Amino acid sequence: MTQRGHGDADRPASGYELEEFTADVAAFMDTVALEAAVIVGSSSGGYTAQRFSVDHPQRTLGMVLIGTPRSLRDKPAVARFSAALSELSDPIDPAFAREFVESTVFRPVPAAFLEAMVGECLKVPAHVWKATLQGLLEAVPPTEIATITAPTLILWGDRDEFLPRSDQEALAAAIAGSRLVIYEGTGHVVLWEEPVRVAAEVVALVERVTRPEAPPLGR
Repeated sequence: MTQRGHGDADRPASGYELEEFTADVAAFMDTVALEAAVIVGSSSGGYTAQRFSVDHPQRTLGMVLIGTPRSLRDKPAVARFSAALSELSDPIDPAFAREFVESTVFRPVPAAFLEAMVGECLKVPAHVWKATLQGLLEAVPPTEIATITAPTLILWGDRDEFLPRSDQEALAAAIAGSRLVIYEGTGHVVLWEEPVRVAAEVVALVERVTRPEAPPLGR
């Protein structure tokens, strides 16, 4: 599914709170008749995944959180990004989109892919950029609302400019039985730099949670 306001999805004037993103996931699953699933989220998408597991624990078979915050409070990089967004207006400056995309990776990714991601950023109007971040900043961290019990894999690149290691360790500590995997020399959007390895991690988790005899994730 494509998150509201992004890609070719509708771009309503409002509706960018975390609870509404979560409700969109549930509505999508209802539409495609999917009762439960392993929920995979990268960056803020992992924040939505966490909240989904809180609101719909019976529908969450497991989670893979990729470069995902436990909390967005007191993050200097997030504060700088918020300040930059306050000056954003339509049409989006291609230089802004390129700088943002390039800030999320540490190692080179294919040039054509990078250009495609810049193009996707340019589709998002200024009000969506601002409202989405505001909704995330105002949200109560999901791990502070309830205990998350879904089997969870946390993937984090140690060259992530947005999230420090301490945040990821706190996230792992807050989700009992979760496993934190650190990708060395990798930036914020781990799956762009290590797609094959991330895909294998996701498949392995799916196999664990769908096989009754599978061992727990451990640490």
